[in-house]
Amino acid sequence: MSRPVTSRLLPGLLLGLALFSQSGTAMAEDTSALVSEARGVVQQFSGTLGKALKSALETGGPVAAIEVCNLKAPGIAELVGGATGWQVGRTAFKLRNPKNAPDDWERSVLTSFASRAAAGEDLTKIEQTEVVERDGQRTFRFMKAIPTAELCVTCHGASLKPEIQVRLKELYPTDQATGFAVGDLRGAFALSKRLD
Repeated sequence: MSRPVTSRLLPGLLLGLALFSQSGTAMAEDTSALVSEARGVVQQFSGTLGKALKSALETGGPVAAIEVCNLKAPGIAELVGGATGWQVGRTAFKLRNPKNAPDDWERSVLTSFASRAAAGEDLTKIEQTEVVERDGQRTFRFMKAIPTAELCVTCHGASLKPEIQVRLKELYPTDQATGFAVGDLRGAFALSKRLD
C-alpha cells in the first residue's frame, strides 16, 4: 500500500522551506549590508557637499553657495557614485533643479516620508529601501529624508534676500524650492545599486 501523497511530499516540502528560510536569511543579511553601505554613501555625499557649501558661505556668501549647488553638487554626486558603485542623487517634490525630479518609486517614497513626518517621526531617521526590477535588472533602492537645516533656509527659506532671489532666477528659472522652515522635509537622498 502506498503512502498518502502528503506524506510523500512532506520531506521535499520541508527541505524546500528550509532552503527558502536560509535564502531569506541570506537576503536579509545582504540587504542589511546594503543599507549600511548606502548610509555610508549618503554620509560621504552630504558631508562633502556640506563642507563645500559652508566654505562658499564663509568666503563668498549665499550667492557663492548657490553656485556650489548648481555647479559642484552634480560632480560631487558623480564622484562619490564612481568611487562607491552607487548611483547617487537627491530628489524632492519642490524642485530647484528639474533634473532631480522624482521617478514613480521616489514620488511614492517621498509621499510616505511626508506622512511619517506629519505623524511625528524623526526626519533624521526616516529612510526606505526596496529591491526592485529596474531596466530589466534587480536594483537595490535606498532613500533617506533630508530635513531642512538652519543653513538651508538661507536659500530655501520663506524670505530670501534680493541678491539671492536674483541669482536663483538666473540659474534656476523654474525654481520651486523655497518657503521651507527649519525642520521641514526638504527632500531625500536617492541611491540605487544594481544587484545582478
